[in-house]
Amino acid sequence: MRKTVCYCLALGMLFISFASKPTLAEGTPSVTAQGACVLEAGTNTVLYSKNAHEKLPMASTTKVMTAILAIERGNPDEIVTTCDEAYGTEGSSIYLKKNEKISLRDLLYGLMLRSGNDAAVAIAVHIGGSVDGFVSLMNEKAREIGAVNTQFKNPNGLPIDGHYTTAYDLAIICSYALSNEVFSQIVSTQYHTADTGEVKRTMMNKNKLLFQYEGAIGIKTGYTKAAGKCLTFAASRENMKVVGVVLNCPDMFNDSMTLMDFCFDTYEMYTVLKGGTIVMRTFVKKSPYAAVLVTDKDVCIPVRKSEGIRIHTRISVHENLSAPARAGDSAGKVELYSGSKLIGRCNLIFKDDVPTYTYSEYLYGLIRSFTA
Repeated sequence: MRKTVCYCLALGMLFISFASKPTLAEGTPSVTAQGACVLEAGTNTVLYSKNAHEKLPMASTTKVMTAILAIERGNPDEIVTTCDEAYGTEGSSIYLKKNEKISLRDLLYGLMLRSGNDAAVAIAVHIGGSVDGFVSLMNEKAREIGAVNTQFKNPNGLPIDGHYTTAYDLAIICSYALSNEVFSQIVSTQYHTADTGEVKRTMMNKNKLLFQYEGAIGIKTGYTKAAGKCLTFAASRENMKVVGVVLNCPDMFNDSMTLMDFCFDTYEMYTVLKGGTIVMRTFVKKSPYAAVLVTDKDVCIPVRKSEGIRIHTRISVHENLSAPARAGDSAGKVELYSGSKLIGRCNLIFKDDVPTYTYSEYLYGLIRSFTA
């Protein structure tokens, strides 16, 4: 077991301030959504929220979880033989045939671009062995991600009692999914032509933001009478990526663009720590040399353009650091806080290789211990 040892980072307490800058968005925007949330995707910092923790049905935005589970547990190039349950599934469909052979990749495009409910069932049975088995995996993954106020009852979002999420939960699920390159490639695609399956399928993405909003990168539409219009969305401009959710939102595309405009106009990314920054030097067991510990990556946080933020840091170093160690090996972590809220973190790593004592160094140290 590793015991946490805490130090004060040399940076100590930081105060980041900016000259006042006018922004296009004055105040917090009003949207028609019953629930909404927008995050900065790198840190999952909440940039906007409205009833973000209210439990609501989410229609086909459910398929974000279906897709990321399929990608993580399957091989997109494997061929799926579609199950009987998938044939004739109600609602939006890519019209799978019984026992059709089609790649998991093309099913995923059908799932995310055309919102195929039949594709969702085919994927669920292929990956989970059954729809119920797959739904158990969905709920397990939600808890792992931190979506603790979410419960799935099916892989496609068709109306059923007890199937719900919150705008915040769904936003962190989307943020997690977008960190996967295969997922990101699929949901940012405007058109796709399937090269497997019994019939030719050319698909156009239902997400209008990909055609209308600068920097849009996905991700999923949804609608049922019970859930209303739902949309998960994401965009990237300069060095900031935002991901958001609107649930039961009559004007979902315009409201989503309003929210993203507000976030891009109001916030900017600030690099608090650069990757490779020397944080401390420390001796390690079995070596006569001091080890240099550095940050493993840049730590960037979103900050309001016209405001400042106070940040304090906490360093945790693994107990019993010992040689030999190689450059890049983990040595601890650095956490950044604004008040009591964790807003960023990175790993501490060894900057250079740390060798053990040579035999002569060991003897010299032993002799000195007796003669000192």
